[in-house]
Amino acid sequence: MLQHPEFNPIALQLGPLAVHWYGLMYLCGFASAWLLGRWRIRQGGLTRLTERDLDDIIFYGVIGVILGGRLGYVLFYKPAYYLSHPLEIFYLWEGGMAFHGGLLGVVIALLLFARSKKYSVLEVGDFVTPLIPLGLAFGRLGNFINGELWGRATSVPWGMVFPQAQDGIARHPSQLYQMSLEGLALFVIVWFFALKPRPAGQISGMFLAGYGIFRFAVEFTREPDSFLGLLAGGLSMGQWLSLPMIIAGAWLLFRASGQPSR
Repeated sequence: MLQHPEFNPIALQLGPLAVHWYGLMYLCGFASAWLLGRWRIRQGGLTRLTERDLDDIIFYGVIGVILGGRLGYVLFYKPAYYLSHPLEIFYLWEGGMAFHGGLLGVVIALLLFARSKKYSVLEVGDFVTPLIPLGLAFGRLGNFINGELWGRATSVPWGMVFPQAQDGIARHPSQLYQMSLEGLALFVIVWFFALKPRPAGQISGMFLAGYGIFRFAVEFTREPDSFLGLLAGGLSMGQWLSLPMIIAGAWLLFRASGQPSR
């Protein structure tokens, strides 16, 4: 079995200012989205959006990810606790973010952006979704560095003991599985799929279906949240939240299949 390295969660100490690895991964995620977005804009023919639009989208996206991610965690995972401790909703430094909530936050942010700029929301979504998976990869790397969200017990040769679990059991390094599938593999699939004009909504559908399928599969190796456990059908909360993504993605792909490419 392997041993988790127990990285120092602080990447850089600048006097009283501590830069944590997880915050640095968020920064890398948004930076990669900005760089990839500029590349797509400069290719010509892939989007009507401008670099000014991209800057606005990143701003909207940051707000959507933070607010949506936090509220998603509060509502999907610990509603009773936060109902009793409402002020702790604002304790972001204690952790507690949910991808599905962050996605909803980004969707709402993009709806507001598209409405203000008079773009179709599907057009904006098709531009943004190829930029997202690398950011997800950075986020899962941050989870691994922090030694959190570990996997279920396993006997595979690469099973890893996470001291933070305090049980000495070898577990799947599910954060690395998620980084590889939801991040890197999904990036390759969606990025190359988006390199030529597609019917409106098809790229967004590919992202939603792809993420949902990968997340649903990896959840079988990830330890369920101790305060939730497995839910109906022996599925985790992450799996139940991924099912609507798969359905929505499949619907967008089917809906776009008979339309002309932009």
